[in-house]
Amino acid sequence: SHDVDRLPMYGMYTWGDAFTPRQLLALTTFSDLVLEAREHVLADAHEAGLPDDGVPLNDGGTGATAYADAVATYLAIAVDKGADYWSAICSWNIARDNVRSTFARQAIAMVWDFAENNPFSDSSGNFDGCISWVAGVTELAPSNSFGEAKQRDATTAINGVAYPLVSTDPPYYDNIGYADLSDFFYVWLRRSLNSIYPNLFSTMLVPKAQELVATPYRFEGDKLKAQEFFEEGLGRAFKQMRERQHPDYPLSVYYAFKQAESEAEDDEIDEESGNSNGTMTIASTGWETMLEGLIKAGFAVTGTWPMRTERTGRTIGIGTNALASSIVLVCRPRPEHAPVASRRQFLTALKAELPAALKKLQHGSIAPVDLAQASIGPGMAIYSRYSKVVESDGTRMGVRTALQLINRALDEALAEQEGEYDGETRWAVAWFEQYAMNEAEYGMAETLSKAKNTSVQGMVDAGLVQARGGKVRLVRREELPESWNARSSHLTVWEVTQRMIAALNQKGEVGAGDVLRQAGARGETARDLAYRLYTLCERKGWAQEALAYNSLVTSWSEISRLAHREAGDAGLWEATYLG
Repeated sequence: SHDVDRLPMYGMYTWGDAFTPRQLLALTTFSDLVLEAREHVLADAHEAGLPDDGVPLNDGGTGATAYADAVATYLAIAVDKGADYWSAICSWNIARDNVRSTFARQAIAMVWDFAENNPFSDSSGNFDGCISWVAGVTELAPSNSFGEAKQRDATTAINGVAYPLVSTDPPYYDNIGYADLSDFFYVWLRRSLNSIYPNLFSTMLVPKAQELVATPYRFEGDKLKAQEFFEEGLGRAFKQMRERQHPDYPLSVYYAFKQAESEAEDDEIDEESGNSNGTMTIASTGWETMLEGLIKAGFAVTGTWPMRTERTGRTIGIGTNALASSIVLVCRPRPEHAPVASRRQFLTALKAELPAALKKLQHGSIAPVDLAQASIGPGMAIYSRYSKVVESDGTRMGVRTALQLINRALDEALAEQEGEYDGETRWAVAWFEQYAMNEAEYGMAETLSKAKNTSVQGMVDAGLVQARGGKVRLVRREELPESWNARSSHLTVWEVTQRMIAALNQKGEVGAGDVLRQAGARGETARDLAYRLYTLCERKGWAQEALAYNSLVTSWSEISRLAHREAGDAGLWEATYLG
């Protein structure tokens, strides 16, 4: 069920209930003025003697009539943006001291109280601001080329162009009901533009039946029918793309659906045998269905581009581990005679190729929250280059199983990076995974320390742990002493990582850069540790702690820049002083 369907629970039975009476008065007035403004534009054009073929914009006109239609269209879009800011579901944005719009995310979130914009004010959400947003877009649009947008069903047609270049952001299974949400804007656009685009606004509300989403309520609550509808439709759409797209260019598919948002209660499959071992796995029906459709249509994944597409400070991103990037899968037609691979061959290729791909992603400072998503690309590139991967019993390995194995290979690759850490840090990672920052028995700590070739007393001396009354726990980052020796033989990667997070929280990127500069080589390894610890926290459901490691990596580029700049400044000062 989407948020739109829950509005009646709060006494909102029509779209009009989402607005106060004065908001409705403002919106209906602005909407009606759109056509009045169109008549003024057309009259001014005729008075100025501009050519007019009398053909509307909707029919391909280029004269004064079409120009007046275009102006009306932009004004109607500005009114629609106003509707987003002038509803009784707007809230206060404490991060920016302004009013957050109705659609702070792709849903209508109910609020206990609301903040109201004045359309005629100079503050956020005023009508001049709405006009400026639309004008800004038109100013940046290419003016010396011809563009055309058409509404078509992707399952039956791809544009009307021979060999098109295809780049798509497919629907996210049942995650977002765009057609339902679009009604909020559609009703105001229709009021202003129905006479200009009669075919586009021929229905009272947005058509829903053909939308490719797996929403059970459209199938009388039957989840299986909803899933079948989505899978079949997406498969037909990808098949159209495979048959029609330009052979010299790849298909690019944007996807930002978080795997962990859909946890499967299915049994985990043993790597070698394929047998169930009865533990929980993490997979995503959205990812599985999308990738299954791509592969069945004859595509192979050839590359992955994590792209930062989400605005910082957006509602869903504040204080959460929401995805910061979209993952762009680059796909090309799979060769007709692609080989068949066994399960063992697939696993061998994963273990051989994924660690190098992971290093590239980490060196690009991709956010840890996006790492599992981005790793799907290299993993599926291996899976999809075969005509099929077969299980030990000869059956085809499904995408769901492949995703589970890719996720496990990612965990193993991150764990293997622990070989770069000092023994104390390896101990701290293992202890943290088991006990977090809580106390546990001294004997458990001593046993683990022997396995990591260290000692509890050595870690106490290094300031890594506290050991009292037969209990041991990790020193929390806020407990670390202000003074520290970056050249100490006891300095651990664990301590550097925690100091960088503490400095980032207290002094920002400049403070974290200072720690990185002093720590030297250990500081660079701290980034890899942050990825490892984020993954542990994500698996354990420790959201707040995971956020700390995610924030460190996402700020790494600027932290590193400041560290190197400060190091350069220090060197210049020393040379000048000695001179």
